[in-house]
Amino acid sequence: MGLFDRLLGKPSAADKPAESQPAPAPAATPPPAAQAEMAYEVPTGTAGRVMPRLAEAREKLEAKDLPAALTIYEQVLSEAGERADVLVTISGDLGVTGHLREITELVAPRYDAQKHGPAAGLNVLQAYLALRNIHAAQHVLDLLFDLNRPELEDRLHGFSNAIADLMAISGDTEETGPAAESDSGEPAVEPPKVNLVSISKPIWSYGLEAAMELFPAKGDNVRRVAFAQLALPGLAGLKEMAGKPEEEMGRLSRALPLWLAETFYYSPHYAPVAVAGVLSEPGVPGHYALFGTEWSTDNLRQVVDTAGTKLDYIITGALQQKAGDYQMILRVWEVKKFRERKQFMARWTPATADAELSKLHEQVRTFMEWSADPAAPAYVPPPSPLVWLEALGASLTLFLAEKKLLLPDQMPNFAPVWTSAGKAAAANEAAALAYLTLRARAEQLGLVTTEPEPVLFDSPLVKNARAVTL
Repeated sequence: MGLFDRLLGKPSAADKPAESQPAPAPAATPPPAAQAEMAYEVPTGTAGRVMPRLAEAREKLEAKDLPAALTIYEQVLSEAGERADVLVTISGDLGVTGHLREITELVAPRYDAQKHGPAAGLNVLQAYLALRNIHAAQHVLDLLFDLNRPELEDRLHGFSNAIADLMAISGDTEETGPAAESDSGEPAVEPPKVNLVSISKPIWSYGLEAAMELFPAKGDNVRRVAFAQLALPGLAGLKEMAGKPEEEMGRLSRALPLWLAETFYYSPHYAPVAVAGVLSEPGVPGHYALFGTEWSTDNLRQVVDTAGTKLDYIITGALQQKAGDYQMILRVWEVKKFRERKQFMARWTPATADAELSKLHEQVRTFMEWSADPAAPAYVPPPSPLVWLEALGASLTLFLAEKKLLLPDQMPNFAPVWTSAGKAAAANEAAALAYLTLRARAEQLGLVTTEPEPVLFDSPLVKNARAVTL
């Protein structure tokens, strides 16, 4: 069983409707090593203009008015979410009042060990342990160990033992050896597992190879970076959602890495790859995998082991949506030391999505010292990232269906994509190429659209692509 097979594991209580959740069993009690550390840290004597608001939120928690407290926390975090004392106060107050999942949803995505120090991280780690989220707890523990704080070593080793105990209790260990046998003595049927699909070129460029050479060959002196599918923490019913036609959050979790990988393909200094998960049995089409926790360093090692080539960086992250507000965090990992180098955060609403995603895109390019390849087609960032992400997500789904990796029931209603992609195709060369391959794959799969062919960007590349796709 691989590490990614276990990410979808057995459904947790959080994935079931509230009315069907059983009472916690005694076996769910954290092991002694974890119990000894279950003391959430709340700062004493903190001061500042945000503290009265946090005190008000604490009063709401004590009055069992969680929604009101969360509203205050969201407001404070939007203004002072970079302050370590704010994160410690919020996570501590939520912890001592028993609201552990809210710690993982509010504080964990904002926590930066180098910037915020260990206190908030310890609170987040304890929350993940109490929720029995082993992989997320391991991720935070790795960040805390990387701080190299001698005074914390004994405590962190205690948490390490607690995680090991939880792994033993849940059976979350790596299996090796020959295939298991059933009671009848026959080899057991291999269960579905998560396979990582690597997309090493812009998804819309597949199928155009015979007509043109879009991009120059990559040299040997390049940095190799993998952009991993984003996790969707806090989203209930992931297993059931993954088996249905793709929806917005799953599509974004795959399309955002596709967009970044595509961007870096335009640079002569990078050889990027986008990584997405498909849950399937051997040789049988399956459905998309959705991940409830961020990828841990163990998961990153699996990506490195299965990549087939040396990787220099892996970029992971998480995406959340609540009441129309979206939040995303990206983490840049240096593979050589499995060290987190940088975090990026973006928050947006439907009205601000294009501006905020464009800003994030520019920040990532700047940090990674991205530059365009003068021998490649000119790179033009999309004027509407949301429209582009919809097109990329649809292109991936149709591509994997064409390759018999996805079942037909994973196909959503593509009508809105035809319309938005067609409008974008008039003003941008890449958008025109994407529209042509998108429509060609749809027709190959029998998904005929009645949309008339739009006006396409006028360039030799687009004309050549049109000749081979229509």
